[in-house]
Amino acid sequence: MTAAQSSLLGDRSVRAYLTSSALAGTGISLMLAVLFKQAFDLTGDALTIGIIGLLQFVPAVVLVIISGYIADRFDRRRVAALMTVGRVACALAFFAYSRGVGDDVDVAIWPLYLITLAFGSIDAIAIPARHALAPLVVPRVQLPRLVAAGAVTRVVAAIVGPVTAGFLLTVGADVAYLVAAVVFALSAPPLLRIVYAVEQTKITDRPSVKLALEGLRFIRRSPVVLSAISLDMIAVLFGGAVALIPVIAEERLGVGDVAYGWLRAAPGIGAGITGLALARRPVTRRVGPTLLAVVVIFGAFHVVLGVATNYAVAFVALIIAAGADMVSMTIRSTLVPVATPDTQLGRVTAVESVFIGASNELGAFESGVAARYLGVPWAVAGGGLATVAIALGFAAFVPSLRRIDTYDDVTVEQPV
Repeated sequence: MTAAQSSLLGDRSVRAYLTSSALAGTGISLMLAVLFKQAFDLTGDALTIGIIGLLQFVPAVVLVIISGYIADRFDRRRVAALMTVGRVACALAFFAYSRGVGDDVDVAIWPLYLITLAFGSIDAIAIPARHALAPLVVPRVQLPRLVAAGAVTRVVAAIVGPVTAGFLLTVGADVAYLVAAVVFALSAPPLLRIVYAVEQTKITDRPSVKLALEGLRFIRRSPVVLSAISLDMIAVLFGGAVALIPVIAEERLGVGDVAYGWLRAAPGIGAGITGLALARRPVTRRVGPTLLAVVVIFGAFHVVLGVATNYAVAFVALIIAAGADMVSMTIRSTLVPVATPDTQLGRVTAVESVFIGASNELGAFESGVAARYLGVPWAVAGGGLATVAIALGFAAFVPSLRRIDTYDDVTVEQPV
């Protein structure tokens, strides 16, 4: 561990931030792994996975105007903690549904959809507040390392959650949801222990549509922020193969619950290994070209995953694709706050969460529909090919992104 890393982790607020992120990420990855598997088991239809993804996406779009305003108007720690209470409630609702279902597969699926919609609404407000916390926890000079460290904690959670889900599913989905509720509850107290290193500059204007839409207008006039977010959004949209892992595990690979849990954890393993490397040596040179290159790698290994019928090949493809995605996510997560004034960061992050975070869910919908009508191989490999083509298009037609060497090349766009 370097002296800089030691100094970073020696800060109590940094530790509290990372602890909360790790617990929240574990709860989400555990719950979603169970939810996608349970929904597919109940219906036997890949489209069900797509519908769940869509129900998580819609609230982020509908609430984008107010979620960003809330993150800029109120203390982001308290907003995130309050939304955690809602996550606990949703996990308990999933628990109650699963207890009622038991082993009966001839049951209504709509309550599962309704709870998913509620969870998506809560996350639509929680995510912008959480993502806009990092620039307040440490000074700007330490932000790339905190972003990398935060990414590591989240991907460790993305390993622990699905692996735990795989084992808990052998006992029952209800038990898994109950464990998720407990993990969510544990993630709230550390948020309230964070002491800001950089004071949050809260907006004081009365809420209005014009004020709320400033985040969208800022992104539109900032070529670097717009291109970084758009590229990641498109990659996530067409590379939504993770949502199809329950189908891949059963129909393409023929494995059971425990193997499914490990396969679902494979992206977390790849991202975790890469995140540890980035925490030691973050990307500080050739930032733009590196971002474009890793998106191409991400798409290429989705093509490999789409044609794979061997468990080991699928596992490795997921690891490499996730490693590339980790580099992309870390670069974007540093570029956006570096180029955005703090007074607008919550609203910009809210729009970003629709572009990126919610695109995971929209990507799940796209993958579910494609899998139903084109088959799983075409749905996954076709999305990978589209991602490669789009990344090459950005490299050719967005020179402002391609020419970024260091983060110091990025200037903060001031409000107009």
